[in-house]
Amino acid sequence: MLDSLVTEAVYPDSRDIDALPTEELLGLIHQADRTICDAIQLEIPRIAIAVDRIAALLDAGGRMFYVGAGTSGRLGVLDASECPPTFHSPPEMVQGIIAGGDLALRHAVERAEDQPEQGRADLEAKQLSSADAVVGIASSGRTPYVVGALTYARGLNAFTVALSAVPESVIGAIAHLSIATVTGPEVITGSTRMRAGTATKLVLNMISTGIMIRLGYVYGNLMVNVEPTNSKLEDRAQRIIAAATGISREEAAALLVKAGSVRAAIVMSKLGVGRQEAEERVRLAKGRLRVALGEPERGTKRK
Repeated sequence: MLDSLVTEAVYPDSRDIDALPTEELLGLIHQADRTICDAIQLEIPRIAIAVDRIAALLDAGGRMFYVGAGTSGRLGVLDASECPPTFHSPPEMVQGIIAGGDLALRHAVERAEDQPEQGRADLEAKQLSSADAVVGIASSGRTPYVVGALTYARGLNAFTVALSAVPESVIGAIAHLSIATVTGPEVITGSTRMRAGTATKLVLNMISTGIMIRLGYVYGNLMVNVEPTNSKLEDRAQRIIAAATGISREEAAALLVKAGSVRAAIVMSKLGVGRQEAEERVRLAKGRLRVALGEPERGTKRK
């Protein structure tokens, strides 16, 4: 029953929130939000497992699917949609699936979340396989649509992750790995778009960004796979080259034209090689600039 879930419990400090002055009620919401990061901190070891396991699958050509309903589904679609413009990753690499389809991104689709068979069907339509990963998102940890999707994915031996806001969740028992950011009762009882939703967004940020870092889409803290397809991105690409190599903006602009890509430009500048050799080094390194440059990789710690 829902009334047994911590996400449905009453937050004592907000019982009279409707009677508070506006500044005080906002302060109360903010004070409650301050605990979100503590809940996430406890789950970082499991988030790290998810990042490494999923990155390995994607590196081998697999895909990651976020699956959810309502707020959870919208957050999954949002995070997936931001990967290509941020990292210039292939659009099929990270995908978001929401109960009720694209209509549900803007409108409530009644009963869509209550259909476990549709969760299965939506993954079947994607031709899911054991090469892929599925992250099921449900603050309550029991949404039938997500249960159906994870059950189907687990049956195919796709790597499955359950992301919820409750301990010992239904979806956590199905998935290979459970991440539970237990943020507690909501300031507005049951409104998991608030603390639980914020925690979900932060964890999805960590998962997708961590994966892209592991896959070599980031060098240092720079988005080195940016594609300069408009003036803003061209400016960003020049700044990234300059920051990574120490050359001037003018030199970076000229080098970008000569190299054809940010990664090749950085290799050309740092190693003093031509475009053909730079591109070959990047290709052999599967885009990982530290490998292409012969620099220390993961496991080395900053002093």
